[in-house]
Amino acid sequence: MKICIVGAGAIGGYLGAKLASSGAEVTLIARGAHLEAIRSQGLKLIMADGSSQVAIPKLATNSLEAAGPQDVVILTVKAQSLPAIAPSLPALYHPDTIVVTAQNGIPWWYFRQHGGEYEGTRIHSVDPDGIVEANIGADRAIGCVIYPAAEIVEPGVIKHIEGDRFTLGEIDGSKTERIQTLAQVLKQAGFKAPIRNQIRTDIWVKLWGNLAFNPISALTRATLDAICKYHMTRELARQMMSEAQAIAEKLGIDFGITLEQRINGAEKVGAHKTSMLQDIEANRPTEVDAIVGAVAELGRLTQIPTPHINAIYASVKLLESTSVGK
Repeated sequence: MKICIVGAGAIGGYLGAKLASSGAEVTLIARGAHLEAIRSQGLKLIMADGSSQVAIPKLATNSLEAAGPQDVVILTVKAQSLPAIAPSLPALYHPDTIVVTAQNGIPWWYFRQHGGEYEGTRIHSVDPDGIVEANIGADRAIGCVIYPAAEIVEPGVIKHIEGDRFTLGEIDGSKTERIQTLAQVLKQAGFKAPIRNQIRTDIWVKLWGNLAFNPISALTRATLDAICKYHMTRELARQMMSEAQAIAEKLGIDFGITLEQRINGAEKVGAHKTSMLQDIEANRPTEVDAIVGAVAELGRLTQIPTPHINAIYASVKLLESTSVGK
């Protein structure tokens, strides 16, 4: 199976290294010093237990055109990067190519093959001009929720921190041959790859905490445990999550856990810097539109007020505008 990882950073590199080592024909799309290191010495993966391995991909390149048609395209770039790269993605397709969308937040395809009253609605926060959908298409898309944590410790070297689960789901809830084949390939590489018939529920459960803890951490520079233990920020997170829960339930989502259980789970992670805080510290664009802005947009769509979400979203957008690229 020919697999292309578009965005072979921390998570994409972790995926690509293990897939290549399991025998899959893997192409990595990367850039800069990281790409040059992979080309010259392979991609080194350091596991959480201290063991390491070096994977040699079939190809490492910054050109989608050079990669050519693939059986599976796994998009591990962040949501805000998708509109810019989307027009180049068709170079990776043959008629049966599937595209795994592995971004945090609400995906662009959320209301495609949804079957509810909002069927066909575009989520402008993540695909403002429809460019992403036009160049992927709902028929190719497979949903994915990422649970592992990893980081690039130096060019060409990925450190796995924890987790090995990549939850998959067809956006219409079916259990197709193609998704079963993909899950098997991931399992052969050592991952957990459960197939869900309600992938939107899994997306919401992860997003439920992210939409509060990520932006609060970006604004306060605090770690997860500190946010949860300080009564005022814990209450702020609870208010934001309550607003999101009302929206999700209006859309037919049943979380299966309580709000307090979700907050306690985040607290147990400990002194962890969220990805949004890491992006702000590195003066990089954040995922705030997909993680927070899209939920505010869904609030307007479902006519559910989101005053706390709106306020935090506006604050992070201002912070981002004054820090990114500076």
